[in-house]
Amino acid sequence: MRIAPKVIVTGADQGILEHWARGRSTPFRLMQRAKIVLLAAQGQENQDIAQLLGVTSQLVGRWRSRYVAKGLAGIERDAPRSGRKPVRRDALAAKIIQVTLHQKPANATHWSTRTLAKELATSDSMVRRVWQANHLKPHLSRSFKLSNDPCFVEKVVDVVGLYLDPPEHALVLCVDEKSQIQALDRTQPGLPIKKGRCGTMTHDYVRNGTTTLFAALEMAEGKLIGTCLPRHRHQEWLKFLKLVDAQTPPDVELHLIADNYHTHKHPKVQRWLAKHPRFHMHFIPTSSSWLNLVERWFREITDKRIRRDSFASVRQLIETIMDYIEHHNHDPKPLVWTAKLEDLLAKIARARAVLNNVQSD
Repeated sequence: MRIAPKVIVTGADQGILEHWARGRSTPFRLMQRAKIVLLAAQGQENQDIAQLLGVTSQLVGRWRSRYVAKGLAGIERDAPRSGRKPVRRDALAAKIIQVTLHQKPANATHWSTRTLAKELATSDSMVRRVWQANHLKPHLSRSFKLSNDPCFVEKVVDVVGLYLDPPEHALVLCVDEKSQIQALDRTQPGLPIKKGRCGTMTHDYVRNGTTTLFAALEMAEGKLIGTCLPRHRHQEWLKFLKLVDAQTPPDVELHLIADNYHTHKHPKVQRWLAKHPRFHMHFIPTSSSWLNLVERWFREITDKRIRRDSFASVRQLIETIMDYIEHHNHDPKPLVWTAKLEDLLAKIARARAVLNNVQSD
């Protein structure tokens, strides 16, 4: 009489097997094998496990023995099968990859599983499996922009140097304006979040005007100086600089990191800066907003407070923005720059080389 091998599951394997057995993102076969091993580890016989899971006792015995012999690897992967290699299938998979990467459909910008399957006379499930195995996602794209600023390296070195090694007895401020913030009022009340359903809001809205948020993020403590003004001309920029001057200690130097918007370099602004020598302007390269950390704070206020709210007037929008700034300053958290300068420049150089190769082809 054959006796089934005793199954002992270690603590490390227990968590993995339980995760597989739940089956939320686990292939069915692996989920079934994990359940077999867990039940066997509890001392149950093969016939009882087979009856409980609706499988044959031979199947239970097979995966029980493989776990005892090889551990998790024994049930995670199928044993190699005999017979000829699937030459035609491999050739078709290579063709799917080649067409996906180097060709486009006649009437679209990218392939779908169905259009490519029709083109190659195969099934859309075959195309999907090949794409997933090779991490191909033709339906997705990301935007990018490489700066063409002739002084790119010098400006990056200047700004990152302020982040990593700020001067003594000085404040480093990331400044910018978030223009055209719309006071959008939804046409109907949204439904609240509940179990099994996310919150909702109508897709249409009424525009009630706009405002511009001027902000200066102080790097050392993370506090923010902000104000809302109706426009974003050089006149408003000067008002904001005066606000920064009034709300910072008068005996410290101010290093302002800004983008190349023309109002920041207006002659009247230049004359005002000349009369206030404690202000030092540092301009990021063109098309490099990622280098100004106040943009990250703009993203936070948009995601957390503006995008999903409804505003009956510009005044209500401004009150909401200023309330968010006040709460932020009660418990500010500094944004810490961690990227090394040499790694950053090397990454930009690689991206530029790839772009140049694409343009030369």
